[in-house]
Parts: sequence; C-alpha cells; structure tokens
Amino acid sequence: VVVARITDRLGKCICTVVNYACHPTTLAWENTLISPDYVGAMREVVEKETGVACVFALGACGDLGPRDGFVGDIEVADRNGRQLGYAALSALSSLGAPETDFKYQGPVVSGATLGTWAYVEATGVRMADVSQFGGGLFQVELPYIDLPTVEELNDKIDYWRKQQREADEKGDKIAARDAGAQAERALRWAGKVVDLPPGETYPMAFSVMRMGDAVWVTTGGEPYNIIQRELRARFPDVTIVFSPLVGPMNVGYLLEAKCYGKGLYQEQPSVLAMGCLEKLIEAVSEKIEKVLG
Repeated sequence: VVVARITDRLGKCICTVVNYACHPTTLAWENTLISPDYVGAMREVVEKETGVACVFALGACGDLGPRDGFVGDIEVADRNGRQLGYAALSALSSLGAPETDFKYQGPVVSGATLGTWAYVEATGVRMADVSQFGGGLFQVELPYIDLPTVEELNDKIDYWRKQQREADEKGDKIAARDAGAQAERALRWAGKVVDLPPGETYPMAFSVMRMGDAVWVTTGGEPYNIIQRELRARFPDVTIVFSPLVGPMNVGYLLEAKCYGKGLYQEQPSVLAMGCLEKLIEAVSEKIEKVLG
C-alpha cells in the first residue's frame, strides 16, 4: 500500500490518499446491496483516526482480488477494509514532519559506536526540487488481436439466447445461467467493437505526472499488477502511485505475455494482442525518465 499525506502550509493534515491494488470483489452474486466493498471500511478506519478525508486510488489489479472474496457477507468486506485501513495508518504513522528529510547525523561514541539519524528541515535547493510539478498525457500504439465482426457477435448472441430459452424450458437453472452469461459477454463484445478506433492498433493514452519526489501514473483498461511492480523496481528512489481505470475501459485487461493461451478469463474480453502490456511498461518508463529529467 502507498499512502500520501496532504498538509497545508502550517503542517496540518487536510487529506490522505491510499493507493492499493486489489479488485473490490469481496461481495458477489449473493449480495444484493449497493456497497463500497472493502474501500468503505478502509476509509472509515483512516478517517476516524486522522479526522480528515481519505481518497482511495485503485492500483493495477487485473490479476489480484481479495483472499476472502466472492461472498455475500458484508462483514467480510468490512474486515478486508479494516485490514487495509490499519496498514495505511501504519504507513502514515511512519512519516516525519512535513518539509523534512530523515538524514544521517553521524556517529556517537558510547559503550558502542551509535549511528544517529534525525528529521532535518528541507530548505533551498531541496525545497525547490520537491516543489516541481509537471508531466502530461501521452500515447502508445498497441496492436489489436484479430477482432470478431459485429455480425459474428450477433450470431453468438442469438445462439446463446436460444440455448438459454431451451434450458429455461427444461428447468435447468445452471445451464440457463451459463448460457445467459455467454450471451451477455457476446453483447458486451458487440458494443466494444463498435466503439473501437479503426486500424490495426489502439491508441492507448496514459499520463505521467511528477509531484516532487513522487510520480503518479494513470492508464486505461485493467493491467496486471506486474506493471506497477516493474515500474517501482526500475525507479527505486521514486514513490510511484499507479492508477488504472482512468480513461477508456473498452480495451479490457492487459495480461503478461506469458499468461496468454492458458484459457484465463482475462484474455477473453481483451482486444489487445500478446505483448501489449510489456509495450505499455516500456512507454511509461520512457516518459517517467523524461519527466524526472
């Protein structure tokens, strides 16, 4: 979990930001309530302790969900949220005063030689450095898969709806449910294909914004978690906040190349070809380097 504290000029906390990668899918078909899932309880825990608003930014969770998930019990969702809330509070508690850096102060010779550290006020060049804000919106061309036509998809919709009707007539609830789900998937695909930009590639937009020592990256779609882990590994001295679901969602998931061909659900609704996630990682890395100078 990545946590940010926003303060005013007097050092008073006025807002917190929690960035965490996990599908909010604690609750599923057994639940009939409108729910914020685990995010609601997380915000309640953090806001109760800090007394200020908590903003949640979902991370790259195309392949991640709650360990305890797909249930109907709202207490499970709240329990998941409390776990994240306590982790966020732990991170917040580790922060020093605003506009300071934790620096080595040198040795103290005692019964043992002790290394001492202290929070030191950031001034001059350091303050100018952390006050830099910049970046922008960028784009990378990602190749499509061999897309189905609207006619092919309409045929699928008709086929599965017929299967659903026949299953209903036989009283086979499971078969009717599964056929209805397949019809719904084909219907979504039909709507998706109509809205896609023409050509052989999709113009994937993403943003890279520098905020002092941190960088906030956003993309569309639902990329696998490897994208934020890889970016953080490449830029270990930079705090990276990563937010997907920003912009068009009709591309579906972005899987690692090694995950294609395994029959995973995430491949089925994706319009992008194998290797697109890796291309996106390279494009974002290049822009982070440029934004950081």
